[in-house]
Amino acid sequence: MNTKQEPLDKIVDVEIYHVSLEQKTPYLGPLIDNEKASTLGYFVREANRTVYALKNHSLVIRVLTENGIEGWGETYGLIAHNATASVIRDLFKGFIVGRNPLDVVTIYEDLYDLMRVRGYFGGFYHDALAAVDIALWDIFGKTVNQPIAQLLGGARNKKIPAYISGLPEADIEKRCELAVSWQKKGFDTFKFALPMASEGMYEEFRLLREALGNDASIACDMHWSKSPGETIELINEVRKFKPWFFEAPIKPEDVNGLRQVSKKSSSQIAVGEEWRTVYEAKARIDHQACQIIQPEMAHTGITQFMRIAMYAQAHNLVVIPHATIGSGIFLAASLQVSATLQNVISHEFQHSIFPEFKHYISSDMICESGYYHVPTMDGIGVNPTDEMKKNMTLL
Repeated sequence: MNTKQEPLDKIVDVEIYHVSLEQKTPYLGPLIDNEKASTLGYFVREANRTVYALKNHSLVIRVLTENGIEGWGETYGLIAHNATASVIRDLFKGFIVGRNPLDVVTIYEDLYDLMRVRGYFGGFYHDALAAVDIALWDIFGKTVNQPIAQLLGGARNKKIPAYISGLPEADIEKRCELAVSWQKKGFDTFKFALPMASEGMYEEFRLLREALGNDASIACDMHWSKSPGETIELINEVRKFKPWFFEAPIKPEDVNGLRQVSKKSSSQIAVGEEWRTVYEAKARIDHQACQIIQPEMAHTGITQFMRIAMYAQAHNLVVIPHATIGSGIFLAASLQVSATLQNVISHEFQHSIFPEFKHYISSDMICESGYYHVPTMDGIGVNPTDEMKKNMTLL
């Protein structure tokens, strides 16, 4: 006799939307030197040979259940967003519709396994999976009337320290002025982007330290732009300015080089924004190649974010979550998970993005006076506003 009961709710639809997040100044700052945009609005930063977009984009998904509960997820749409959308629309949807939305981790693992033998465990494929995972957790929370932090074991913190990420101005004087303006608003932790440091790392640290004082924490995002030897030399040169950490110093695939940098540098090394799974984290952590772990919710989803963070905690490493271009949906998910963790000491704050598009989401999530306030609504804690929905294009 089969006693298995039908689920109380079922997934009936999955929709994918493109959301434009247009800004006056491109991410990191204005184009410099020989940087020119393609016909599609893409350009390459000369310092790290990485492609960016003049206009920021986000990919938002809506999962709807039979009982009318809608879950919202988000991932990167910055480059070639149709690639990620196709994975969700042409593959995932057929294996999601009809399933119990509360089987979140089971669904995640089933979708992950679909392409395992073809090696598609990262890139656009896992970005698509991250969006679905966030949306299903959102449904779970809304179904049981609890925020995600409660489902993951309880919110340890209602507030999370936030650092000012990037100083998107064309010259060092203006970058110092921008940093000081945020310091006056109660923020005392900062990170600058080496590709935009026109006078070099040494001068950037020197002038920022002079402007911000001795108590401020200053980190440098190297954007994978240097070799291990160059990185070690640069880090040791700026030792007297008491740097907080150095992010993404060398090419991410060079695990042995990263270990060399970690062992021979005089400062903490932070990595992880490009990781999708705990397997990538394990390869670096097991090699003792870093001190700070930076999972990015838009790449990992909630399920893998937790796995990465817990593996880091098991190895006595701290977590400072990464967060870049988005409407606020995956940011809220990141804060929900971060609120539950003992080893989260700070969280990235994209001051040129989140406040500018805060009207796109309905939430009590704010970032002020040096802290994020974790959203308290059910699920991930945010929903799109009518204004955002007007800017959503169905794919």
